Amino acid sequence: MGSPAPGTPAPRPATAAGRAGLDALLTDPRHALVALDFDGTLAPIVPDPDQARAHPEAVAALGRLGPEVGSLAVITGRPAAVAVRYGGFAGAPGLENLVVLGHYGAERWDATTGTVTAPEPPPGIAAARAELPGVLDKAGAWHGTWIEDKGGRAVAVHTRRAADPAAAFAQLRAPLTALAEAHGLVVEPGRFVLELRAGGMDKGVALADFARERAARTIVYAGDDLGDLAAFDAVDTLRAEGLAGLLVCSGSEEVTALAARADVVVNGPEGVVGLLGSLAEALRA
Repeated sequence: MGSPAPGTPAPRPATAAGRAGLDALLTDPRHALVALDFDGTLAPIVPDPDQARAHPEAVAALGRLGPEVGSLAVITGRPAAVAVRYGGFAGAPGLENLVVLGHYGAERWDATTGTVTAPEPPPGIAAARAELPGVLDKAGAWHGTWIEDKGGRAVAVHTRRAADPAAAFAQLRAPLTALAEAHGLVVEPGRFVLELRAGGMDKGVALADFARERAARTIVYAGDDLGDLAAFDAVDTLRAEGLAGLLVCSGSEEVTALAARADVVVNGPEGVVGLLGSLAEALRA
């Protein structure tokens, strides 16, 4: 599903709650928050995360939708500045009010100022990073795995290049959890990646806080990975408080947990771009 032709309707959600969320968005877009994950949602998953870039049509689709809704945000585990650079968001037409919440909300980039605000990095990250090579060696999972530094606020171990990515992922989960706990950190599992980061903040907390800041009455969230389940939980909680919500899954064969809970499932980043374009067309009609 690429960018839709003019007049293409937005996909109809499969659930009653999702249909109510879509209707609320279309009826009162100025009080709607549209928030999206980056990797796997706006950007295709690639073997080397440093080579990840937003789908070629993503910025244009966001730029068409941005002026039509009250708030637009990207919530990612990446450093905010990296997501902005890889997404091509800075200075893009229609994204003048975009906010990027990086490191699960610990960092914030505002398009209005072009600056990133963030607290000091947690000290446990550096200690865990120093011990990681030994942990991987002891676990016998060194070959094919690799370590990604994430701006001093997190460190991740990828298994996608291993001979058996799923087996390496399972093999490392327990020792990396023990390492994280020893340094006051938590482990965030993803698509063949285990990320060590500070606790107390996740995509759900970031989404709920930002929704309240913007006084949103409708929240749309799109994600693809296990870390996005917290955002799905937040939308469900806000729905129980009387807000409207629409949950979108950027579907893949690697992760299916979100599809089971989503109101709308689309085909990866291409499908997300198509959905954004459909919403923009509907709101401009």
